[in-house]
Amino acid sequence: MSNYQSAIEAVQAIKANAGSSWDAINPESVARMRAQNKFKTGLEIAQYTADIMRRDMDAYDADSSQYTQSLGCWHGFVGQQKMISIKKHFDGKTDRRYLYLSGWMVAALRSEFGPLPDQSMHEKTSVASLVAELYTFLRQADARELGGLFRELDAASDGDKAAIQDKIDNHVTHVVPIIADIDAGFGNAEATYLMAKQMIEAGACALQIENQVADEKQCGHQDGKVTVPHADFHSKIRALRHAFLELGIDNGIIVSRTDSEGAGLTKEIAVVKEPGDQGDIYNSFLDVEEIDVADMAEGDVCFNRDGKLVRPKRLPSGLYQFRQGTGEERCVFDSIEAIKAGADLLWIETATPSVADITAMMNEVRKEIPNAKLVYNNSPSFNWTLNFRQQAFDAMVDAGEDVSSYVRADLMNADYDASELSARADEKIRTFQSDTSREAGIFHHLITLPTYHTTALSVDNLAKEYFGDAGMLGYVEGVQRKEIRQGIACVKHQNMSGSDMGDDHKEYFAGENALKAGGANNTSNQF
Repeated sequence: MSNYQSAIEAVQAIKANAGSSWDAINPESVARMRAQNKFKTGLEIAQYTADIMRRDMDAYDADSSQYTQSLGCWHGFVGQQKMISIKKHFDGKTDRRYLYLSGWMVAALRSEFGPLPDQSMHEKTSVASLVAELYTFLRQADARELGGLFRELDAASDGDKAAIQDKIDNHVTHVVPIIADIDAGFGNAEATYLMAKQMIEAGACALQIENQVADEKQCGHQDGKVTVPHADFHSKIRALRHAFLELGIDNGIIVSRTDSEGAGLTKEIAVVKEPGDQGDIYNSFLDVEEIDVADMAEGDVCFNRDGKLVRPKRLPSGLYQFRQGTGEERCVFDSIEAIKAGADLLWIETATPSVADITAMMNEVRKEIPNAKLVYNNSPSFNWTLNFRQQAFDAMVDAGEDVSSYVRADLMNADYDASELSARADEKIRTFQSDTSREAGIFHHLITLPTYHTTALSVDNLAKEYFGDAGMLGYVEGVQRKEIRQGIACVKHQNMSGSDMGDDHKEYFAGENALKAGGANNTSNQF
């Protein structure tokens, strides 16, 4: 007996026990509504998606070609359309495709203060609200798709019903894991815990936290980043774990991000309990000078290192400076210690997208944590074209090839777009994700801000055409005709917004008295 039929029979039994006052309730309608609402709570989603992510992590350990991917989404509709497109283009499946929720985009696009830089100034609750919004839109995509199948079932002949019912019974949900950015925790460990609970209750199964000072937080691709000692950061990792465990998501995922590669400052000198401990190693990276007690000035902060009195270099801001060139070593140390503190996945920000650089750091981490896995930001902050053209140029020089027709400092020039060097660079960009997943232990590839940029680009193209000589043809040729040709479901925007589902419900609730919107005079019938 199929799932759909079982659901109908279950409701029939409930109806029979309720008595005559339920005579107008159609068990098949209720069964359809239940199928269209697979997930009743955010915690159900968090558990379902945590299970998916854990299975994917195991699959990656067995085969590095099984890496996962996501795109950052700043609105529920954007995430919904992304997953509809994935199902359309990849045989109705969503395997290994996630959503990423970027704190940068929340700050820039979702704060009531207006557009903000990525410095944790937006409202704490806005991230959890976006998690809930994304899953509301993904669940609506399920309901819409199943509603279409139910209408097909009603219109089908008896011989065709079994195939449609099979699609209903084996429907693939649009609900997938979200890796959600909790920045540096928005305060102390208690604040981190409270915010994490909101995000998990909204459906997040994976939380990404970084080792910057919460009130000094900067975008990972900007200057001025300030890290905290490991004891401070690890208390927040444990706060996330306690939040997951309290809510019953025992296999929730914690992504530990270190910004040490580009962070040259710290707010604190770490506490040292014994030589060689975390605090001692953290302090060993500080830029210090050896002094005598007599050299100490009023207000100086000094400490003992190997029996010598040293004074760390302190900026007018009160921040302490790390030694130049220690970033990669600190990243490796941060990563190893984070996994020991309970993190599941790592995130390392790099200055450029270099397979060799990422691999070198992860090789050091894997000497101690053999199955360490990385989440990597394929960031729009990198100029991918320029970086990889420069890498291709340098490789040609190393190989003794003739590069006289290229100027390394001008490789972004469009004149090079059709060149052999650019073709090589583009191929390396194309294979970057598979190469780094194989060589550098990258389990998950994401682009933080892609839909921020695609929105700006598409609006620019439309504005140029529509407000120019093309007029209405700018919209028709540049948007609507492409939607029709490419089978974009949103061309029927009334359907996408839920109009047909509303008609179904009107019929369930009012029967033949229902005043439906999808009749013969609905202009959407033109599509």
